[in-house]
Amino acid sequence: MSLCDKISDKKFILTSEIGPPKGTDIEEVLRDAELVKGRVDAINVTDLQSSVMRVGSLAICKFLIERGLEPVFQITCRDRNRLALQSDLLSASVFGIKNILALTGDHPMLGDHPQAKPVFDLDSTQLLEAIRTLESGKDMAGKELKGSPKFCVGAVVNPGADPLEPEVLKMEKKIASGAQFFQTQAIYDIGLFKKFLEASKHLKTTIIAGIVLLKSAGMARFMNKNVSGVFVPDNLIEEMDRAPDKSAKSIEIAARLIKELRPMCQGVHIMPIGWDKKVPLVLDAAGL
Repeated sequence: MSLCDKISDKKFILTSEIGPPKGTDIEEVLRDAELVKGRVDAINVTDLQSSVMRVGSLAICKFLIERGLEPVFQITCRDRNRLALQSDLLSASVFGIKNILALTGDHPMLGDHPQAKPVFDLDSTQLLEAIRTLESGKDMAGKELKGSPKFCVGAVVNPGADPLEPEVLKMEKKIASGAQFFQTQAIYDIGLFKKFLEASKHLKTTIIAGIVLLKSAGMARFMNKNVSGVFVPDNLIEEMDRAPDKSAKSIEIAARLIKELRPMCQGVHIMPIGWDKKVPLVLDAAGL
């Protein structure tokens, strides 16, 4: 059963994430992906995450399919104009990639090539509309396609946004533009997530809660200071500070959050941020 089928059938969704390497040696990232084969419903492949130059998401997605894994092709508007976006989407369809996560993307100045020129010809909502147009058999210029793609299309949402109302309005626009599911920004504060669910309960959509593995108390403090909408409560920071084994504590916290979130939403998305080999341990600890 595909990811889209599971979403349609209201099954609990479990996804994880890998980041392509900076260089041509892709064997380790593919081995890490295979560690969760049969345990997650799909694996996101990041698209130049944090504006750092890496192997492209499209290539890694193709290799995952060849290994019997179901990828989610993350595609950002940062580096491509509408020609390249549409072309990469058609290429994804030709490769058998069915799942798309539409993102605007971080500004290049945040990455390792700050002199790169940003594109942002479209934003994520316009990209969703472009995907729907391609699915209808035409391109954005109204030209007929010789064969059209069919995707399961997702978008992102930040439950910790303040104020929250504009974020919910963005969700409404993305749903109207074709988004079938949402993966969220990292969640550490269950109370904040409950407020978000209450504010968005009128939207009949699939919400997959994001979990980022904490590596240290310093990482938590950095996110609190620099990542908009992410709040790591003081008690979790103190736990990380006191823990003699940061890795074990990170796994414990992630598993605890998953158990709390599971009754509240339609799925969980685990973002290991380089700790890919720990995802199976998190699944074990969470009883998944």
